[in-house]
Amino acid sequence: MTEVEAADRLDAGSQTRAILVGVELKGKSGSWTLQDSLDELARLAETAGLEVAGSTYQKLAHPDPGTWIGSGKVREIGEILAATGAGYVLFDDELAPGQQRNLQKALGEGVRVIDRTRLILDIFGQHARSREGKLQVELAQYQYLLPRLAGMRSGLAQQTGASGAGPVGLRGPGETQLELDRRQARRRIAALRSELEKVRLQRGQHRARRDRVGLPVIALVGYTNAGKSSLLNALTGAGVLVQDKLFATLDPTTRRLELPGGREALLTDTVGFIRKIPHDLVAAFRATLEGIEEADLVVHVVDGSHHRPAELVSAVDEVLSSLDLAATPRLLVWNKADLLPDGGGPLLGGRHEHSLAVSARTGKGLPELLSRFESLLSDGLTVATLEIPWQRYDLVKLVYGQGTVLSREDGAEGITLRARVPAALERQLEPFSRGSPSTT
Repeated sequence: MTEVEAADRLDAGSQTRAILVGVELKGKSGSWTLQDSLDELARLAETAGLEVAGSTYQKLAHPDPGTWIGSGKVREIGEILAATGAGYVLFDDELAPGQQRNLQKALGEGVRVIDRTRLILDIFGQHARSREGKLQVELAQYQYLLPRLAGMRSGLAQQTGASGAGPVGLRGPGETQLELDRRQARRRIAALRSELEKVRLQRGQHRARRDRVGLPVIALVGYTNAGKSSLLNALTGAGVLVQDKLFATLDPTTRRLELPGGREALLTDTVGFIRKIPHDLVAAFRATLEGIEEADLVVHVVDGSHHRPAELVSAVDEVLSSLDLAATPRLLVWNKADLLPDGGGPLLGGRHEHSLAVSARTGKGLPELLSRFESLLSDGLTVATLEIPWQRYDLVKLVYGQGTVLSREDGAEGITLRARVPAALERQLEPFSRGSPSTT
């Protein structure tokens, strides 16, 4: 671990009690209250391994430019820290580097001042398992860290370079340790971006191989803890980790899924979203988000038992709006319907053309969900009549795997199939097509 990384790492061995701090700006509209936001911050803290010792908030016309919350509230937080022995102060918003430095100075070196962005980045760092996930999280962490390096130094110790020791390219005598840290961080950011570009190229190769196989992709998206992994397990038996925590799973998981008509698809559980998601994290996870753009169907999973489900939908839609999904069909799925006395009926409410209430835990609505998948994936497929000789039965299996068979007739010379098939498969089977294909 580099000096820069060590200086910014959350110390698991220090006092793990935390005080939560929120700000309510006057004139702010929306049904999501300050208490809702602090409750979510508490869950984030628990996911990071911290114990919430208390919370406080401030109502302001506008944030204080020096400390975000004002000097009076800073003194009050100092008193709460002394009374509770907490070692962390968690802010429910992203602090400017200067605000963070001022708060750290006012509250003392024995206290860690952490904003919401840093907390989410730390949780992602704990849960990333794949090489791609780790690269993306590290990039976001360095981009967050770079403008805050000055606050991590109590002084600017001079780095002597007269002896010629150290990395090639340093300026030499008189360069401060802060400048060295910044140079190191920028080099690492450039290296991470280069590695992630390789990941994007590898994804393109995987996509090309997938297109040759002809299996459609269904992407599960949604707010964190909506039950996407539970739904993936229920539909495919994937055995993915399921925990009642925010961001319990981070790396995308893909499994084969058999649809009612016999056609197969790939079902992918993607990273979860959250309100006030850090911009650097969205940018760093571009390679993962592009996987959603490549999907043939996007399934937005919502926790139907949440007391503000519309806010969860809006938070996810805000991220999805930045992606190229205009031509991709979407299905809104209200999960956890078993936790509602009416089975989730009012959630549908006629607000969404394609929506369905299900329960991954009990299996309620899953057969209908699979039928919806098949129906939405069938839109735009080519309907072809194929005459396949018996010696090419491998092609019959291909049609059943990638398309939807509408009728079958076995004859002496071979098999006649009428099926909906992807355009790529129709071109492959053109020598066996009878007449001109249609799209009806």
